Amino acid sequence: MKTLGIIVEYNPLHNGHVHHWKESLRITGAQHTVAVMSGPFLQRGEPAITDKWSRTEMALAMGVDLVLELPVAYAVQPAEWFARGAVTLLCATGIVDALCFGSESGDIAPLHALARVLATEPAELKAGIAQRLSKGASYPAAYAGAAAELAAEGADGAALAALMQQPNNTLGLHYLIALERLGSTIKPFTVARTGSGYHETVAPADGVIASATAIRRLLLDGGPEAASPYVPATTLEILQREWQAGRAPLHWEAFCQPLLNALITRSPQQLAELHEVTEGLEHRLQQSLYTLPQPSVEALFAAVKTKRYTRTKLQRMCTHILLNHAKVDMIPSELAKGPGYIRVLGFNRTGRELLARMKDTAVLPVWVKPSAGSHSHLDWDTAAAAIHAAGMPRPAIRAMYADYLRPPLMV
Repeated sequence: MKTLGIIVEYNPLHNGHVHHWKESLRITGAQHTVAVMSGPFLQRGEPAITDKWSRTEMALAMGVDLVLELPVAYAVQPAEWFARGAVTLLCATGIVDALCFGSESGDIAPLHALARVLATEPAELKAGIAQRLSKGASYPAAYAGAAAELAAEGADGAALAALMQQPNNTLGLHYLIALERLGSTIKPFTVARTGSGYHETVAPADGVIASATAIRRLLLDGGPEAASPYVPATTLEILQREWQAGRAPLHWEAFCQPLLNALITRSPQQLAELHEVTEGLEHRLQQSLYTLPQPSVEALFAAVKTKRYTRTKLQRMCTHILLNHAKVDMIPSELAKGPGYIRVLGFNRTGRELLARMKDTAVLPVWVKPSAGSHSHLDWDTAAAAIHAAGMPRPAIRAMYADYLRPPLMV
C-alpha cells in the first residue's frame, strides 16, 4: 500500500486543501496519508487562528490518517529550513513513498531541474544573494534572482525568477532541494493550485475555494458562519465549537502585550541575541516603539517595515522574540541536524496501523506525549503551545498545558 506525505498548516483547513489532498491521492496512487503539520505558530510568522489540536481534528475528519507535528524550530522559518524540517520528518517515518505539494505552476519539471542545481548550494549562489541584498533587495527576491541566474543556462532566467517569486513554487522548490540533500527515495509530485491566489484577501462571491488569507479575514470579521461557503462542514463545526468555547480566534493583536513587554524589557544587545533579529533591527524595533500611535502589533509592523524587511520577515522575527528563541540555537549547523523525534498529534484506525509499521521503519523516536523523551525542540514546542493558548479569548490553564494533559487525537 502506497503512503502519501503532505506538509500542511491548515489555518484553517478549507475546500482548497480538500482538492489538494484528493488530487494528491489520485496522481500518486496512494491509499494512506501522513501529514506533517505546523503547530501554534506558522511559517510566515503568524499565530494559528485555532490551536493545533482542533486543526489536527480537521485533518483527520477530511481523511488524513496520521498527523505529525513540525517542531516550531522549523515551522517558523524561511522556506529552506521549513522544508528541511518537514521533509526530514517524512523521511524519518520510513513509510512514506510520495510527497505531493501544491504549486502555482503545476509543473514539477522546472522546479526539479532548479533543485538539482541548488541542492549543492554553490558559492555563486551565495555571492549572487549577497550582491542583491547589498542593493536593497529582500531576501526572497535576492534568492530568486541569484538562483535563476545560476540555473538559467539554456533557459529563460527571467521566467525562472518569476516562477520562484510565487510562494507555493518556492516552498515546493525547497521540498525538492531537501529531498536531494537527504538522498531520499520519496518520489515528489505537484498539484496546481486552483481558485484564489495565495495572497488574495477577498473571497470570491461565486465560488467555493478562497485563499486561507481571505478565509481568516472572514473569520475575524464575521465568525465561522461567514466562512461557511469555503470550508468543509466538519471544519465549520470545529470552528463553531472553538469560537463558542473561547479558544478562538487567535491573531497577532492577542499577543500585543507580551510582545511589547519583551521589546521594552530587553536591551538592544539582548534583542540582537534572538533569532531573526539581524542587521541592526534591534535598534529599529526599539526606536519605533516611541512613534507608535497606540499599543498595537500592526502599528509596530507598519513602523518597522521597509522594502528590504518584508512583513513576513518581521512577523517571524517577532515570533522568535515572543518565544525567546536564541540565535545560537538556530544557526544553520544546528538546523541542518533536523528534528530529533517524531511527535504524534492524531491518527485514525489506519494511522494506528501506520504507527505500528513505524516501530520497525522509523529512524527517529516516535513520541505520543512529551514525557516520552527529552529534547530542546520539544521544550520549545510545549512553551509555544502554552504562549499561544494564553492569547485565547478565554485562556485556561488546561489549554495552556494541553501538551502535557491530553493524548493524541484518535478517530
